[in-house]
Amino acid sequence: MQTVTVQEIAERINEWAPWDTAEPWDNCGVIVNMGQTVTGVLCALDITHEVIDEAKAYGCNVIFAHHPVIFKPVKCLSEQDVFVRLAREGISAVCAHTNLDKAENGVSHTLAECVGLSDISCADGFLYTGVLPQEMKMAEFAAKAGQCLGASVQYTCAEKIVKRIAVVSGAGGDFFREAAAAGCDCLLTGEASHHEALDAQQMGLALAAAGHCETEYPVVAVMAEKLRGWFSQLKVEKAERNSPFCLFAESIPRP
Repeated sequence: MQTVTVQEIAERINEWAPWDTAEPWDNCGVIVNMGQTVTGVLCALDITHEVIDEAKAYGCNVIFAHHPVIFKPVKCLSEQDVFVRLAREGISAVCAHTNLDKAENGVSHTLAECVGLSDISCADGFLYTGVLPQEMKMAEFAAKAGQCLGASVQYTCAEKIVKRIAVVSGAGGDFFREAAAAGCDCLLTGEASHHEALDAQQMGLALAAAGHCETEYPVVAVMAEKLRGWFSQLKVEKAERNSPFCLFAESIPRP
């Protein structure tokens, strides 16, 4: 059986979500490289101690994650640091962040598909747009998005009729101006501030915030699908959704 290296995985990811499209402030690529032959890959949104436990249980020595395991400059190391444990356990980490946010079939594109949009296209870097099958009230769309994502959704403009929707996964509330400029009725994102919601409303744009993890986690399945297509000989697994927040509405279905 042909072996696979961490660098080969990074090269294939580059074909999908080029590393040079990441924002200058970002930290993407092979962040922890233990130089080993790959035994398996676990795909995840974040690299946490729980995700490392999952990788070990599956026999995977590489984690392909969306959020960088090292994001800000590190001034000291401690036993609690996830990246320290990765090195100790011999697990490599490859992280595709803003490059994957922007990519076709990446994070925002996947979110648009997940909530049932069609005619999906990239309007402005991180922002993708699409249309609903039919017009509906904003309250109906928020409920639909919540059901699709297994999320509790905050939203504005309950009675507004919406059809053309902009999406930015994760923390995208500040893209309301771009959404309005793209002729959209609503912006669906993960996080938005009180003032972003007010400003969007003043512009006639509805806004829905469905949670950072909840709007990004759907891409993990796409990450796993891509790896299986590139490396059919590799074991590829998908980590459980692991948001740091708990939802009050326990009845919300989990995808």
